[in-house]
Parts: sequence; C-alpha cells; structure tokens
Amino acid sequence: MNSIAANAKPDRAGRLNADDWAQAALDLIAEQGVAAVAVEPLARRLGVTKGSFYWHFPSRDALLVAALERWEKVEQESVFGSLEAVADPRERLRALFHLVAHEYTSHVIYSELLKALDHPAVQPVIGRVSQRRLDYLTASFRQAGLGRTDAQHRARLAYAAYVGFLQLNLQLHHARLQHDEFEAYVEHVMATLIPSI
Repeated sequence: MNSIAANAKPDRAGRLNADDWAQAALDLIAEQGVAAVAVEPLARRLGVTKGSFYWHFPSRDALLVAALERWEKVEQESVFGSLEAVADPRERLRALFHLVAHEYTSHVIYSELLKALDHPAVQPVIGRVSQRRLDYLTASFRQAGLGRTDAQHRARLAYAAYVGFLQLNLQLHHARLQHDEFEAYVEHVMATLIPSI
C-alpha cells in the first residue's frame, strides 16, 4: 500500500545494486504485469548490460522473488509503520483508509499480482500480505471497541471492499474514478466500516 514506483532511478554513474534491479522489476510489474519481467528489457531500461543483472541474480525468477520481497517489505514499513503514531484507533483506521485510497501505484502492483496468483513466487507473498493486512484491520477494529468476532467480520469486509474495488476497476477498465466521486466513495466506506464512538 505504498507508491513503490515513485523512487528515483538509480544513478547510472554509480554501480547498480540488487535493489535497483528489484525496483526496476516492480516498476515493470506496475506497467505491464509479472510476465513482462525479463532481463533484457530491464537492462535496457537501466542503461546497463545483462552482465550487471547476472552479477546480482542467478535467474529471472530470483529477481522476481527479490522484487516481491521488496514490495512486501516496503508495504509493511510504509503503511503500518506510518500509522503507529496515531493513538486513537478510529483515527488510525481513518488514516489507513485515506493512505490506502491514495496510493495508486500500490493498487496497480497489487492488481497485477492478483492476476498472477498462479505464479509460485507470487501466491505466498500475496498470502502473507493479505493475512498481515487482515490481522492489522482486526486488531484495529478490536481497539475501536468491537468484539473479536465482529472485528474479524469487519476486517474481512473492509479488505474485501478494497480487493473488490480493484477487481471491479479491472473488469470495467476504469483506471480511476473522477476525484470527487472517488473521495465521496472513500468517505462512504469509512462511514460504513469504522465504528462510531
């Protein structure tokens, strides 16, 4: 749930590292999907030879795993880490919903990964990320005053609304709702899902 592709391109005057390659792979996933991750196009994009790639990775699959691990780590740190300072659980949920709603690149990467769930490297990452998100939502709803079962149901509903919204946009070929319409939708979701005091 973070704008992963927003990172600056590596300094080509310096030597590329494995993180540069992993970030470039994530950028390509956001643009063209998991199947597009290949050594030659990435080397061209980074302005280096394929030899640079093989210095860091033994195979394309190893690069894909590194890219997915990078996405998972950045998602964990940037989303959940940024919300730690918000003491009130309802305000934390509001901040989470706002943060998630406005991270477009993260939505695109997540959508592309959902399309590639049959890939053996993708499924475990999506499974871990989804479980972590559900656990976080459940804990937040518990802290906001819901009982254990109600908090679990509300967490599933919130997460299903997120995944369903992304899937609906893919099916209907909507890149984004108009700004005002989207903001009204986000406010409605928060009013519906976040318990009142």
